[in-house]
Amino acid sequence: MKQIYLIIASSLLLISCGGDKKNSTASVIEKGTLEQLRAKRTELVNQSDALMKELAQIDEAIGIKDTSEKLTLITTIAAKDTIFNHYVELQANVKTKENILLNAEFGGILQQVYVKEGQKVSKGQILARIDDGGLSSQLAQIETQAALAKTTFERQQNLWNQKIGSEIQFLQTKTNYQAQLKAVAQMKSQVSKTIIRAPFSGTIDGIENERGSVVGPGTPVMRIVNLGNMYLEAEVPEKNISTIKKGSDVIVDFPILGETLNTKVTQANNYINPANRSFNIQIAVPNKNGNIKPNLSSKIQIKDYTNPKAITVPTSIISENADGEQFLYIAKNPDKEGKAIAKRVIVKVGLSQGEFVEIVEGIKDGDLIIKEGARSVKDGQKVSIIK
Repeated sequence: MKQIYLIIASSLLLISCGGDKKNSTASVIEKGTLEQLRAKRTELVNQSDALMKELAQIDEAIGIKDTSEKLTLITTIAAKDTIFNHYVELQANVKTKENILLNAEFGGILQQVYVKEGQKVSKGQILARIDDGGLSSQLAQIETQAALAKTTFERQQNLWNQKIGSEIQFLQTKTNYQAQLKAVAQMKSQVSKTIIRAPFSGTIDGIENERGSVVGPGTPVMRIVNLGNMYLEAEVPEKNISTIKKGSDVIVDFPILGETLNTKVTQANNYINPANRSFNIQIAVPNKNGNIKPNLSSKIQIKDYTNPKAITVPTSIISENADGEQFLYIAKNPDKEGKAIAKRVIVKVGLSQGEFVEIVEGIKDGDLIIKEGARSVKDGQKVSIIK
């Protein structure tokens, strides 16, 4: 373009300098009237237009005789079958089914606390004891009475078996013995409420009341947690109820811990929450090192679709025309030098995952899909493939 402007400027200079000096550009500028200046300008514009037309004709002739091609440079990717997985991304919270705040069942003074925070305990282990207010002594007395009632009943039974004594005496001793057994069982039940035991194996997460505190039924004493039986709970939109089921693969990411693990859906509820049109799922979480805590947040990816023979392309090379059709370009008939023809292909896309989208129709295995340069080529244009 610079050369064209130089040619035009030189031609105008020669025209202006030649011919009638009285009508030269310099003379008109120096001595001409306003009408003469305007007339001179119109003359020069006409001369410029004529030169531009001649230059266009020359460029066309050069293009015909110039055998060297200036092709658009592109890169291609070969379409091939690959495994395509689609994931639903959600938020989930860590929970445990064994996380209990142990409350007192009996009113009195907290006589002993046998454990400390962070201590591991076994199922059935005694954790604390409440002063029973004399219940143990009463139990001992009732057990003594029950032992006497048992002896009396056994002797009366032996006599009755020998047809000695009356039936009413036998029935009275039997009834008294059974009543004493019930009294013993009832008292033992009351005494057992003064002892707090571990309902499962776990870790003491916190002590709510220390030794010497006065507690009543329902007063919290300590919390026990089992970190080995953890799970994630998440809400899934109802549209995924047919694709996300028990056994679906899950990728779990704990951003705070910097940990990622692979697991599966262990339970998918059938109930749809009418408030947000979702259903709950549970996901198993192995916790070998104990870093995962209850209520810890996480990001999960649940696989809801897989295609073992899918063709995928970068989403960035997909375009859309005025009719709403999506298309991309492929390189047709490449020669040994890498020269080919760009062909626009209407495609039907499926699901997308990350930077890639699944091509359902329009592309077959082996097609050379234009990647770099896809936005700058046109249908039928000659291109050169960079290798």
